Amino acid sequence: MQSSEGVYQLYIHGEWVGNSSGKSFPIYDPSTEEVMAHVLEARAEEINQAVRAARNAFDSGPWPTKTPQNRAQILFKLAAKVREQLAPLAETEARNTGKPIVEAEGDIGAVAEVFEYYAGLATKIPGQVNPVSANALSLSLREAVGVAGLIVPWNYPLLMAAWKLAPAIAAGCTCVLKPAEQTPLTTLMLADWFNEVGLPPGVVNIVNGFGETCGAPIVEHPLVDKIAFTGSTEVGKSIVRRGADTLKRVTLELGGKSPNIFFADADWEASVDGALFGVFINQGEVCSAGSRILVEKKIYSKFVEAMAEKAKTIRLGAPLDRETKMGPVVSKEQYERVSSYLEIGRKEAKVAAGGTRPAQFEKGYYIAPTIFYDVDNSARIAREEIFGPVAAVIPFESEAEAIRIANDTHYGLAAAVWSRDIYKAFRVVKSLRAGIVWVNHMQPTCVEAPWGGYKQSGVGRELGPWGIEEYLETKQVYINLNEKPIGWY
Repeated sequence: MQSSEGVYQLYIHGEWVGNSSGKSFPIYDPSTEEVMAHVLEARAEEINQAVRAARNAFDSGPWPTKTPQNRAQILFKLAAKVREQLAPLAETEARNTGKPIVEAEGDIGAVAEVFEYYAGLATKIPGQVNPVSANALSLSLREAVGVAGLIVPWNYPLLMAAWKLAPAIAAGCTCVLKPAEQTPLTTLMLADWFNEVGLPPGVVNIVNGFGETCGAPIVEHPLVDKIAFTGSTEVGKSIVRRGADTLKRVTLELGGKSPNIFFADADWEASVDGALFGVFINQGEVCSAGSRILVEKKIYSKFVEAMAEKAKTIRLGAPLDRETKMGPVVSKEQYERVSSYLEIGRKEAKVAAGGTRPAQFEKGYYIAPTIFYDVDNSARIAREEIFGPVAAVIPFESEAEAIRIANDTHYGLAAAVWSRDIYKAFRVVKSLRAGIVWVNHMQPTCVEAPWGGYKQSGVGRELGPWGIEEYLETKQVYINLNEKPIGWY
């Protein structure tokens, strides 16, 4: 995967290749601010090569003749390889993203589970026979959509790649995958094993680069049939506009400002832990983060105090330290973005914990777990996605008010409800406008269940059988059973 100069290359048509410009860019360890590696930058010329490789692999060669069983075997082998190489993958992911090694190990384990799930599903894509009134057979066939452009974020680099690669391969698509420019390393490591597991050249191509010069050419390329994107809502809107000229099928998993709702009758210890975990896991760099914490007024003051005390015990440290609970945010750019919201928050609300850079770190993009309270839902810190370890605590008086505040957002990715009253919990669940709703928990993600949002949190669903549907077309076939067709002539 590296050239003689130690630079990660591009992966096109089953080979590691260079680029025409010779340009590369650095990849950083956010805990030390030091360069970990360099990767070659792909631009329009390399994107065209990758797309044509994917197109040719879809239209001819060995891939169209692979059966669902063949595709399943490839995915099972890829899952086994990920499990075998879990330790180096997790270490690289932790260093590149800043997330704690224990979380990274969980993420890589989940990557293998995703490949295994879609390996099983590859052989279970049914068509159907349609009952029609004529003396004929009407069949509905499911077929791969074609070339898929996959654009993934930096917060869960390899896992988000797997969420897209696995169903695309299972369906029979070919792919051009763009990792986030901040965190491409584990995805490039995965490509090292594609030939070994039997993936034909051109089925998966990986290009490194930036949004305007790498991502946009994928979206606009006329030979790409579908785009799957995870990232910010603003970029998602741009992708829809750019793909409109070629009427690409688009699935988007976008931002969120998820409400985490706590009623007075909820289990106390579980609730406090759930509030903190929901917003501070992965340094708060989670699209479904419970960053709006809605607390019933009966317990509000005590709850804020308990959260603040416990937040101070969260151990910040180096990603590879197994005692670390929170690492640095992913990049200098993200550090500056989150820091700007700390300034905004101090003007809009009160600080219960954090709000600063931890004094013990001379280097690294560390931000203390921060809790703002007495936040009005109209405040910027309650409406805009910060994507960092920043919580906004909002009081509510009644069930109806909690629902109103929770739904008062243009996002609709996730939500959580905490209560021992099952009737109340389900009333709230039914009223929430969100694609994922947890009860007495926050953030569990199951490969078997759909993931995606309402409103401006996205279009379409990933995971489960819903995920593979996004990579399939439906073809109707009519077979006349009369010896002579009956027509108007």
